[in-house]
Amino acid sequence: MADTPDPRDERRPPSGREPARRPHPIDPDATRPWVPLVLAALAVTCALALMGREVWRAFHGPRHEAAVTATAVSPPTLATPHAGTPAATPEEAPPPPGAPTPGEMPTEAPRPTPTLPWPAPLPGPGRSKLGIHVQWNNSPEIMEFIRRMKPSVVKAVGDKGFLAEVKAVSPQTITIARNDDEQLVAEGDPVAAARAYVAAHLDEYRRHPAVDYWEGYNEPIVGADMAWFAAFEAERARAMAEHGLRVAIGSFSTGVPEWDEFIAFLPAVREAQAHGGILALHEYDAPVMDRYVGVALPGRPPAGHRGCLTLRYRWWYEELLVPEGIAIPLVVSEAGVDGAVADRPGPAGRGWQDFGTYWRENGLGEDAITVYLQQLAWYDAELQRDDYVLGFAVFTAGAMNDDWRTYDITGILRHLATYILAPQGAART
Repeated sequence: MADTPDPRDERRPPSGREPARRPHPIDPDATRPWVPLVLAALAVTCALALMGREVWRAFHGPRHEAAVTATAVSPPTLATPHAGTPAATPEEAPPPPGAPTPGEMPTEAPRPTPTLPWPAPLPGPGRSKLGIHVQWNNSPEIMEFIRRMKPSVVKAVGDKGFLAEVKAVSPQTITIARNDDEQLVAEGDPVAAARAYVAAHLDEYRRHPAVDYWEGYNEPIVGADMAWFAAFEAERARAMAEHGLRVAIGSFSTGVPEWDEFIAFLPAVREAQAHGGILALHEYDAPVMDRYVGVALPGRPPAGHRGCLTLRYRWWYEELLVPEGIAIPLVVSEAGVDGAVADRPGPAGRGWQDFGTYWRENGLGEDAITVYLQQLAWYDAELQRDDYVLGFAVFTAGAMNDDWRTYDITGILRHLATYILAPQGAART
């Protein structure tokens, strides 16, 4: 059959001018008897090659594939083979722990959330008056914060044993503690009641010599019984002093007492001062801590640097305690954002973690931690203006149950250290 011309070959001569066909150097008639033998030999060779390949894979294949797969985690250093040279088989070593098994697709290892590093430890207490309230020492972050930042105040409630370590690593930190008591019942003789109260807790006091000051009843509901409570706290100060112990009197909730009620409490202040005690108050607000700054107490003229919730203490000190020469040292033993305050805007939350969306929607900031740090930094700066303030305890680290979860500051102790305490590392004067 004549060849079909290839239109892409311009050198092919036109039909009728095709050159004469040249004889093949090998005579096909002479080679035809050997073809079956050659094909048979090729078939045997291919079969042997396939069998050899399967044997090699059975002994070498899985390890080799695992080693190659492992290069996604830790690539070995191998020489690149020259062209035409068979690549050397990698050394047979077991795959590293966690390497995918043969046939698996390697997956990227999960990346942990970046953790804010701790700032360098302070040599001693700095200018900041920020400290912490601890319900339960249930995280190593709590003692690491104390060890590095040497805060002004640490208050303990349920777990008090760790206060010995607090004093060991930061001797200048003021330690305060209280017991979980029932609510105050103002009846009977206040002097006898105070003596009975101290006697009931004396063994606990003696078990914890690292406590500098002991509170009594927490956030007592006093009202018209303030004279009774003042006599109780005055006698508690005297009874504790007989055992070499010091008191933190008051422990009033945010927004109380009222003006006339605090005047009735002054006898307790005088007695506590005489026995080396201090005054303890709680100050909270929500949705922000400075909401009521500039709002006067009932019957008092307004003052822009005082408040009826936070900075309420300035009414007592500037109008009563300093003029009368009884400016007893003060610790705000609980402070922060607390949604339990009355007549406030915002969500039906409690702790600071419940207010992040509200803060963002009202233009205070996108990040709840940053917004809360700004509020605590403001409060810290205000308390530094008053020499009689020893410090304040942010409520709370080590939340002991879900009731207090949204108040918990354990997860932001590094933030408090980095952005508030560390920059104020120079010693207080």
